[in-house]
Amino acid sequence: MELYDVMRTTPAVREFTDDPLPDETLHRILENARFAPSGGNRQGTRVVVVRDQATRERLAELNEPAVRRYVAQIRAGQSPWNPLEPPVPSPEEIAATDVPEQFTRPVLTAAAVLVFCVDLGVVAAMDQDLDRIGLVSGASVYPLVWNVLLAARNEGFGGTITTMAVAEEPAVRELLGVPEQYAVAAVVPLGRPVRQLTKLRRVPVAELARRERFDGEPF
Repeated sequence: MELYDVMRTTPAVREFTDDPLPDETLHRILENARFAPSGGNRQGTRVVVVRDQATRERLAELNEPAVRRYVAQIRAGQSPWNPLEPPVPSPEEIAATDVPEQFTRPVLTAAAVLVFCVDLGVVAAMDQDLDRIGLVSGASVYPLVWNVLLAARNEGFGGTITTMAVAEEPAVRELLGVPEQYAVAAVVPLGRPVRQLTKLRRVPVAELARRERFDGEPF
């Protein structure tokens, strides 16, 4: 596929066919995706390829606490898991919230699940002393994650970046044998899409980009 076609037609895929994702194809995806940039080119990301069904069932279970809060906050009119305000629903209300299947099914039905972890000992977190949630260190892992999704699209496969299990990071590390120095950055189910979208909705460039200042003229 042409690069721009891949970029414009790579959706968040959550529904998969029963088609397998052969090791050879997954290796080719990772072989090309690994050229993503990272801070200082330290390449601190590691990927755990999970196919075992029992492990995936446990990963699905570890999604549930974060999903309950996510759904409860949406129902309360909040932006879920937003760091700028505490949850409106009480802990009891969150605990009583049902987990929609759509949040756990992809991990169970994908041909493979990739868990991305990054070594905190090699990331450069220039925002670590700011009075807000840290973001900068993600630059050392998420370009690789996105490269994997672009490469998967090129191969006729797809997936999505999920982060619900990250809220239960200690349990994920224990499940997969991840050293404590590593942060769990994303859980990515991959498989053959049931439907391949070719038209995505995104904000236009004039809304996305401004000249010279945040409040400048639209680009």
